[in-house]
Amino acid sequence: MSTLKPLQIDVVSDVVCPWCYIGKHRIESALALVPDVPVKLNFRPFFLNPWVPREGISREAYLTQKFGSVEAYKGIAGRVVAAASEEGLVYKPELVARQPNTTDCHRLILWAEAIGKAPEMKQRLMELYFRDGGDLTDVNVLVQAAADIGLDADDVRKRLATDEDVARVSADAQEAAEKGISGVPTYVFAQKYAVSGAQDPNLLARAIRQVSAEINAEAAE
Repeated sequence: MSTLKPLQIDVVSDVVCPWCYIGKHRIESALALVPDVPVKLNFRPFFLNPWVPREGISREAYLTQKFGSVEAYKGIAGRVVAAASEEGLVYKPELVARQPNTTDCHRLILWAEAIGKAPEMKQRLMELYFRDGGDLTDVNVLVQAAADIGLDADDVRKRLATDEDVARVSADAQEAAEKGISGVPTYVFAQKYAVSGAQDPNLLARAIRQVSAEINAEAAE
């Protein structure tokens, strides 16, 4: 019996992107639809708002700069809140008081990957931000989030105080932008096919099956 070659899927997304929150749930739902297809899922960094300083800014200042006013975002937010709710996710935009720069979040996801917990780290940060209005610029919040998924709190606190992997995260995000990825989430299958947007799980499942069959046919030749 031949064993199938795992399909690599790179999920390019940002922790503060509400469609990425929804999109993470949808790709996981898609994987559940194709349990027989071996997949290696990677989470890759993207900066939705690269102009936000490392220390973050107030949510009000952010919404005003990006959407023109806090009011202008309310209509957009309503649609996203409804879409999240359909996935069983909670988004409470009114709780978010501070807009973070997500460099440190992406560092945590990278460090969690080393213990096989990148999906859990990403989920925890997204839940903190979208559901709880957590301040992702607060080092104590980040350290606690890392501890919640099994990383060592003291170790993470020390590493966050350094520039460890800042350049790596920035380079990875830059590479995605240079490849033409401007909207997230973007799912990259086998490093050659890109699907943009928080697509329906059935569509993603079909793509997974199709590309997996293709790479395994190529490997068999």
